[in-house]
Amino acid sequence: MNFNFSIQEIASVSLTLFAVIDILGSIPIIINIKAKAGQIESEKATLAAGLIMFVFLFLGDNILRLFGIDLSSFAIAGAIILFLLGMEMLLGIHIFKSSATSNSMSIVPLAFPIIAGAGTMTTLSSLRAAYELPNIIIGILVNLLFVYVVLKNTQWIEDKLGEGGIEVLRKIFGMILVAIAIKLFKDNFLVIVKTFQESM
Repeated sequence: MNFNFSIQEIASVSLTLFAVIDILGSIPIIINIKAKAGQIESEKATLAAGLIMFVFLFLGDNILRLFGIDLSSFAIAGAIILFLLGMEMLLGIHIFKSSATSNSMSIVPLAFPIIAGAGTMTTLSSLRAAYELPNIIIGILVNLLFVYVVLKNTQWIEDKLGEGGIEVLRKIFGMILVAIAIKLFKDNFLVIVKTFQESM
């Protein structure tokens, strides 16, 4: 099998995924999760996110079809989780159980949908059609390494921001997260409505 490695393609894939995953923008959310779970299991969260991305890269469409789920419905499910997480941050309430362990919260909502959410999965489908598979795989690995570094240094980032800075960022990013969730919900709901109308 002939693999065509391309630095340009790897850079394009890496930057695209970096923008979609937006792990730096998710720092206030990660700190919020850490406050409830006690700690972030960075290795477990990174591995879970990586597994989700690779499974979706190779089998995503088939898995969704197997369960009779379309990508838009899957995206709406992710949007609802993001919306609830954003409301937690904005209102200072607990929707996800505060007794949840760092183990469970490292998977949901951290690995999915914060790191490997519907946007990441949709992007992977688009990248698969435009770039060579080996270059996409390397791009994913580059992003997972960066995600791991950020998660591993959450405490240091938290110390630098301070309690006041964290609270301000929590409110701001809570609002942003709610807005992203609503847009994700709206866009994919319209796709479902359009598909339904066309099938009539």
